[in-house]
Amino acid sequence: QVQLVESGGGLVQAGDSLRLACAASGRTFNSNAMGWFRQAPGKEREFVAAINWSGGSTAYTNSVKGRFTISRDSAKNTVYLQMNSLKPEDTAVYYCAGASAYTTAARAAYAYNYWGQGTQVTVSS
Repeated sequence: QVQLVESGGGLVQAGDSLRLACAASGRTFNSNAMGWFRQAPGKEREFVAAINWSGGSTAYTNSVKGRFTISRDSAKNTVYLQMNSLKPEDTAVYYCAGASAYTTAARAAYAYNYWGQGTQVTVSS
């Protein structure tokens, strides 16, 4: 059974940093894209960041560019999201996603077949 388990969320103040981690088990994603999405209360799930199979290519939504960094450790089958200069509008449940076919840093949710349960990030002003 494939599982993606996120960790690292929490309650922080504006300007603080958090590092999310997503550990995969049940299969390796070393040949596939992985991504982070988020969903704020009352809003649809949105793309945040993605990384290609090798880690050599990344993609970000405009609102997090320059503040968030996605990375992966293939040896640990884990993907990370370093979030700096957090803002109240970053408050959301953050979901990790893994693709079974896509190798590029895909922005679309349909590219991902596996999803974690999410971790809450709350940024106070």
